[in-house]
Parts: sequence; C-alpha cells; structure tokens
Amino acid sequence: MGGNIGNEHHPLAAATSGACATIASDALMNPFDVIKQRMQIHGSVYRSIAQCTRTVYKNEGMTAFYVSYPTTLCMTVPFTALQFTAYESLSKIINPTKGYDPITHCTSGALAGAFAAGLTTPLDVIKTLLQTRGTARDAEIRSAKGIVRAASIIKRQYGYAGFFRGLRPRIITTMPSTAICWSSYEMAKAYFIRHQND
Repeated sequence: MGGNIGNEHHPLAAATSGACATIASDALMNPFDVIKQRMQIHGSVYRSIAQCTRTVYKNEGMTAFYVSYPTTLCMTVPFTALQFTAYESLSKIINPTKGYDPITHCTSGALAGAFAAGLTTPLDVIKTLLQTRGTARDAEIRSAKGIVRAASIIKRQYGYAGFFRGLRPRIITTMPSTAICWSSYEMAKAYFIRHQND
C-alpha cells in the first residue's frame, strides 16, 4: 500500500488507515452517540446522561446502544476513507513540497471534510433514524431494525430528498472540525519531526 515510504501518492494506504481507525473508535463511541442523539431530539425527556443511559438500557436493552453500529460503520468507514484520501490528494496538489504550511493543511482538511460529509449524508440520515427510533411516535420507525429497513422508511416518507436532509448543516459543521483536526495533526507531526533527533 505504500504508507510513508517514498514521496509517492498512496491513497489506498490513507483510506485503509482511516477505515481501521474509525472501526475501533466507533466501537467505543457508538453508545455515547446514541445518548447524544436521544438528548438532542426535540422534546427529549432526558435531563442527564446517566438518566438517558439508564432509561434506554431499561426500556430497550444493551442492543439499543449498538443497533446503529453497522450503519455507523457503513457511514464512518467511507467518510474517513474519503476524508483521508481527499486530504492526501488535495495536500499533494496544493502543497507539493509537503512542507509544513498551516493554511494548506487547514484548507485541505476543510475541503476533505466537506467532500466526505456530502457523500455520506444519506448514511448519516439512516444512522440518525436508527439511533432515535426508541423515541419515535411512528410505530414503523420504532420497529426499524437495520439499514435496509430504515432506508425504505426514509424513501417512502420523504422520497429521495429525505436522504439529504441536513446536508448543508452537516457539511458546515464538519469543515471546521476536519480543518482543526488536520491542522493539529500536521503541526504535531512537524514538531516531532523537527525534534526527532534532540
């Protein structure tokens, strides 16, 4: 795959690295994402993280915290792979010398995040439906158990446009996050490279 060997472009290595990182991260973070979604929805009855966790566990069991994990992976693995690949590609175009350049890293990070967020929004919509199904009034949504079922509900109720609900806010909120993430990463990398032999 290439990785850090030579100066060649290695999009497969970047995509694979991102995918592996997100699989591990999502296994730990998915329950917290479910709690966050439950607390954020309009009319949420939860007043604390502990109350939300206890109530979801009591009413829906442990599986409620992971019912969206396959969908989360279906979204975050492509998101991260696309983001890493886009970042590496954009950085190579904008900054072919690969020198530390905060503006390049910030710009490439923001654009890579926007690209990945835009392409994976339909999967995020499906994930959100699954994570918030326990609070839905609609019996069909409450009984949704997987990606295909959730997707069919969204298509039937909202049409294909339903898969892109929240597209602009998703892109707008992702861009600063990925810009900061990549800028911080490149700053730390430059620091450690500079001080490697000290």
